[in-house]
Parts: sequence; C-alpha cells; structure tokens
Amino acid sequence: MLEVVEIFSYGPLWETMKRKHISQYYLLQNGIDNKTLDSLKKNKNITMITLERLCSILDCTPNDVVEISPTTQDDKERE
Repeated sequence: MLEVVEIFSYGPLWETMKRKHISQYYLLQNGIDNKTLDSLKKNKNITMITLERLCSILDCTPNDVVEISPTTQDDKERE
C-alpha cells in the first residue's frame, strides 16, 4: 500500500537569502537561533512562529521560505 509522505524543503529560503543578500549571521542577529538554523539546514520541522519571523526578517511570503513536495512511500519500505 502506498502512502503520501510530505517532504519539506527550505531550498527557497537559501535562494531568497541569496537574492536579497542576507547572510545566516544576519538571521542570528535578528532572532533566529543556532538550533533553528541547524533545523533549517537539515530540512527539519520549524514552528509557525519561526516561519512568520523568517518572513518578517526577509520581507517575503512562506512560499519564499519553504516548499512541500508530496512523495509516495511503500509500506514495506518503512518496515
């Protein structure tokens, strides 16, 4: 049986930062801590508050920070 698995990617965040000439250090100076930055680098979950904060710092929308790509995974692969 196939199941849909959501995969989060923060690729758009890094592209937005590059386009706006904003560094990781700038994020650290403006309220994004090291643990959160590490989570972003590893495509781990972040809170909606963090997403809002990133959008505020970068003056962008959530689509400029994260993308969700649905994929399928066979039940047998998870066992």
